[in-house]
This record gives sequence, C-alpha cells and structure tokens, in this order.
Amino acid sequence: MSNEELRRKAHELDVTVWVGKGGIESVVDELNDQLQGNDLVKVKFLRAARGGTSTEELAEELEDRISGALFDVRGNTAVYH
Repeated sequence: MSNEELRRKAHELDVTVWVGKGGIESVVDELNDQLQGNDLVKVKFLRAARGGTSTEELAEELEDRISGALFDVRGNTAVYH
C-alpha cells in the first residue's frame, strides 16, 4: 500500500486505543495485538497521559515499545503501522 493509500485509510479509522492516566505502558500489549490484525491502528493521547509532554514525544516513546512503527501524528492522535 502506498503512503497516500495508508494516509487515506488512516483518516477514516476510528480510535481503538486510548492512552490515559495509566500512561503508555498500559497500552503496549493491546496495541501490539491490534497491529497484528490491522494495517493501521489509531491511538488517542488523552490530557491525563500528556501532562507536560507533547503528543509527538509520547507517540515516539510508545513506538520504541511496540512491534510497529509510527506512521503519523495529528493533534492528540497518532497512527501506527
């Protein structure tokens, strides 16, 4: 799939993983499970998870702990591939 096709698909995706006050550690297993069955997974970083950290920083930190790769970050939402 081309980047353009993935971007279009990502835009239409619903958020299926939410990162809250439990932080990114609490979603690592769930995100890995979802990435095994899906091309893309959309993750929302709630205010409780962000604290003083940017969504980009949290998204990159989560990428280091999963089997997939960060595809895109927009606002408080990240898409993994």
